[in-house]
Amino acid sequence: MTVLLLKALAIGVTVVTLLAAGVAVAAVGGAFDQDENPAARPAALQADRFDGRRAFAELRRQVELGPRPAGSTRLRKLAERLRRSLPRGRFEAVPNHPGLRNIVGHLPGTKPAVVVAAHYDTKKLKGFVGANDGAGGTAAVLELARVLRRMKRPEGAPELRFVLFDGEEATNDKADFRLTGLRGSQAYARAHADELRAVVVLDFVADKRLRIRREAGSDRELWSRLRAAARAVGARSTFPPGAQDEITDDHTPFVEAGVPAIDLIDFDFPCWHKACDDMSAVSAASLDRSGEAVLELLRTWR
Repeated sequence: MTVLLLKALAIGVTVVTLLAAGVAVAAVGGAFDQDENPAARPAALQADRFDGRRAFAELRRQVELGPRPAGSTRLRKLAERLRRSLPRGRFEAVPNHPGLRNIVGHLPGTKPAVVVAAHYDTKKLKGFVGANDGAGGTAAVLELARVLRRMKRPEGAPELRFVLFDGEEATNDKADFRLTGLRGSQAYARAHADELRAVVVLDFVADKRLRIRREAGSDRELWSRLRAAARAVGARSTFPPGAQDEITDDHTPFVEAGVPAIDLIDFDFPCWHKACDDMSAVSAASLDRSGEAVLELLRTWR
C-alpha cells in the first residue's frame, strides 16, 4: 500500500525504539504493554467470541513458513490450507497474472453480499515474513469465518464472503502501485463489484499498541458502524476518533467502483516492509481486540 502524505519520521523512530527495547505484551483479555501507563491501558473486552489466541496461532503458522511472495511455492502451499479453512472455500484465478489465485469462502444470506478480506502474500524482500503485513489480516479473516459459520445471525442478514487476495504487494516499487500491486483485489472488484453492498479490508490489525483511525479514503458511514461495534465489545480505544492519510490499498478498487469500503490499517506501524515485521512486532491482544470489533459488526449486520 502507499500513502499520499509521508508520516513524520520522528514518530517512526520513537516506536521503533520502543520495539527494540523488548516491550512485552500481556495475554489476551484486557491485555496491555507492561511498561504502559496504567491510566492508558485499554479496558477489558466485554465480549469473548473471537478467539484471539487461536488467530494468533494461525498468524504464527504463516510466519514460520518464511517469506511468502505472490507466485511462490510457499504461498501456493499455504493457499491450499487456507482454502480448506474457509467455508465452501475455493480458488478464483487472477486474470492476466498466471499462478495468482484469490481464495474465496462464503456463508449464505441475502444479496448483495458483504466482503471481509485481507491479502495473504508478503512483500518480496529478503527475510521478510510479514507477521502484521499479510499474516495478521489473513489469520483474522479465518477466525471470523470459523466463528460466524457457527453463529446465529439476524433474519435477513447478508451473504458473507471471506476473500483472501493474492498479489497485493507491488513487484516494482518504481512503477504506479496499481500497475504491479493490488492484483487480486482489482480482479475481484472488476468481476464482482455489482454483487456487493460493502467491503471490509483487514490489513495492519495485529501490531502492538494498535490504534486504527479511519483511513481518509474509507467510507465514513461504514467506519462509524465499525466504531459503534468496537464500543459495544469494549474495544473503543483501538479505534480512536479522527482520520489518517488516504492510503491506496485493497479497498481502493472497490471504492472506485462505488462500493462502500473501509481499510483497517494502523499505518503508524514502524516495521512496514522491514525485517522487524516478525513475531516481536505483533500481539495476540491486538488481534483479539480488532477481531472482536469486526465480528460484532458482521454478526449484527441486517
